[in-house]
Amino acid sequence: MKQRVLSGAVLVLFVAAIIVFNTSFPLGLNIAVALISVTAMHEILNAMGLQKKWFLCLPSLVTAAAVPFCSEDLQLLVYCLFTALIFSAMLLYHKETSFKEVGVLYSMVILIPSALQCLVALRDLNPAHGMYYVLIAVFSAWVADAAAYFAGTFFGKHKLCPEISPKKTVEGAIGGLVINVLFMVLSGVVLSQGIYGGTVQVHYLPLVLIGFFGSPVSILGDLSFSVIKRSCHIKDFGSVIPGHGGILDRFDSVIFTAPFVYLLVSWLPLVTG
Repeated sequence: MKQRVLSGAVLVLFVAAIIVFNTSFPLGLNIAVALISVTAMHEILNAMGLQKKWFLCLPSLVTAAAVPFCSEDLQLLVYCLFTALIFSAMLLYHKETSFKEVGVLYSMVILIPSALQCLVALRDLNPAHGMYYVLIAVFSAWVADAAAYFAGTFFGKHKLCPEISPKKTVEGAIGGLVINVLFMVLSGVVLSQGIYGGTVQVHYLPLVLIGFFGSPVSILGDLSFSVIKRSCHIKDFGSVIPGHGGILDRFDSVIFTAPFVYLLVSWLPLVTG
């Protein structure tokens, strides 16, 4: 648990640094998202035993690195090129690969970079407070996950999904949801009153909705990648973050919450003024 808390604190500081330097170095967020996407795809490739198949690895990693820097139209072009390359590789090297490998890899390259790119799109939704939007998207997953972990550790009795994730409990999920809602509301109070002294208006309805629905969405992401890990017969995607596993183990829930938050705040802005 000590390692998990320490690693979590380092991740929080990493996010804080990106937020602090966003004005002076806005590409920092794009670079961070690209690095996370590439590392996550590298972990997927290793888990599937495809690291020696350069004709699959190279297009996948290049696409993962490019997407966070692309506009919507350019992103479509990148994915069209990736589609052509990856299926051409399958035809050229059909004796060395299978459609199952290509299908799983293709879906992950579409899902992971495009979902994480929503963090960049969130920042661009509101030039003045975009990084607050990014913070909300990331922490709606991390707070729910951390709160569920501690609530489950101390109060968990009923297994939530024992065949997929034996450590998750119903009590942990409820605790994660409650704490997530409280954290979202508190973040709004801190931004409005603590940082801006009431000169900006924070809308608490979308914050409550993000806290309430962000928790089950993050669980969906976590459990989905747990199934993927089981299919790959591995415990964790990596070990770069002590107590958390690999990058993908830490960002699996963010991959699901980021698009959800983006869609919601596109209709219900978090901040005005």
